Amino acid sequence: QVQLVESGGGLVQAGGSLRLSCVASGRTFSMHPMGWFRQAPGKEREFVAAISRSGDSTSYADSVKGRFTISRDNAKNSLYLQMNSLKPEDTAVYYCAGGKNPFVVVSHIQRVGSWGQGTQVTVSS
Repeated sequence: QVQLVESGGGLVQAGGSLRLSCVASGRTFSMHPMGWFRQAPGKEREFVAAISRSGDSTSYADSVKGRFTISRDNAKNSLYLQMNSLKPEDTAVYYCAGGKNPFVVVSHIQRVGSWGQGTQVTVSS
């Protein structure tokens, strides 16, 4: 199965930017649609962004549209999330996710087959 490791989290002021990375190990990274989810303390894990296997199709939660960009580099077995114009409400642990079904958008937790360990993003006001 695919193993995922996130990095790039940290502390940033409101309005700032961060770039998260997720490196996958496994034979079939390019076969999996991928996504990013986040979870704040006391809240449910929520969808942030998703990308198709080839990277030609993306989707975003309404809360991050226009600010976040998901991308992937299959040659490097890597997934990225560029986060701009960060807000305090973006504070959460961010998780990289690999989809179970190669044809289904990774927009819900029930569609996730593999999770990364998470990386903390904290946005100060």
